[in-house]
Amino acid sequence: MKLVLALGTTQTIAWASSTYLPAIVAGPLAESIGIARSTVFGAFSASLLVMAALGPRVGRLIDAGSGRGVLMASNVVLAAGLAALAAVQGPIGLFAAWAVIGIGMAMGLYDAAFAVLVRLRGREARGPITGITLMAGFASTVGWPLTAWLTARFGWREACLAWMAIHLLIALPLNRLCIPIQPSPERAADRSDAPLEEKAPQPGAFPLLAIYFAFTAFVTSAMAAHLPGLLVATGVTMAAALGASALLGPAQVAARLAEFLAERHFRYHPLLTARGATSLHPLGAAALLAIGGSPFAASLFAVVHGAGNGLITIAKGTLPLAIFGPAGYGERQGFLAVLARLMQACAPYAFGLVLDGLGVRAALFLSAGLSLAALATLFLLRR
Repeated sequence: MKLVLALGTTQTIAWASSTYLPAIVAGPLAESIGIARSTVFGAFSASLLVMAALGPRVGRLIDAGSGRGVLMASNVVLAAGLAALAAVQGPIGLFAAWAVIGIGMAMGLYDAAFAVLVRLRGREARGPITGITLMAGFASTVGWPLTAWLTARFGWREACLAWMAIHLLIALPLNRLCIPIQPSPERAADRSDAPLEEKAPQPGAFPLLAIYFAFTAFVTSAMAAHLPGLLVATGVTMAAALGASALLGPAQVAARLAEFLAERHFRYHPLLTARGATSLHPLGAAALLAIGGSPFAASLFAVVHGAGNGLITIAKGTLPLAIFGPAGYGERQGFLAVLARLMQACAPYAFGLVLDGLGVRAALFLSAGLSLAALATLFLLRR
């Protein structure tokens, strides 16, 4: 329980201060240093490319038993990147700062945390994975309002420095004190290359999972960067859009809690969770297109998308564990995430171009279409 609480807290901080940061600070940052807002999202996209390149290496380090050190180092690197971001005066400094943050994200977001849990708990990591996502589901609920308040009250540079301090004063000590150095002997003895339910993984399962990760990552990244702006484009006020966006976190947590309770009472394959979860974003997009322009429609979309996204996050941790087993989990996750990170990197900029150039309907058709394509790959996987 202590490990889950610690990782849940540090994951909330890591996500709120990295992936969820541009949605709030991009506008004032761009105005302050005299660049286009899209350039800020371009720098954020570049950080995701850095993250993709480093993912397999980080996974290998965690598989080798360096999980605590990796997560502690992530707090230092993220703090350094935020400090650099607070000091930027032009595009070069902006891209450099986000490159540092990208290194920290590779070392400290869900893929790394899931690999640490699998290293420590082996095949029993499914429950703890759900547990930390329950807590970290509040990252947007905490991150967006807090960053917006800090930016309005003190300025965007001070908001970045505040997150830097939170990493050093809260997240770093938690990772240092609460994560064991090595897995317990009984957990280490539980390792094998065999998957949970089959003697060998399904041929073609790896590319299918990679495609699924990639398409859903695009949608997740696009919504994380543009959800308030997307809702404003449907006709609601910024206050209503921020209020609806704040429901994203509770919806993620509620869905994850339902999954956690259901999994404890019924034994079922995580593939079933993934299929149901991936269908929710297209349903929410259809509802928003049909009844958009009101706070109710904005809130409904945020809740439905948030619930699906919350369950997809769990599936991304548990599906590879169920199909391939715990041995080499960290490195495999790193390779599975490469295409996903590339799509993530494209998403804020590409989705922004579609939203600004073609309108909200085209943007929703794009995200819903990719979600349906991702759902199709899941039906090609065996239980």
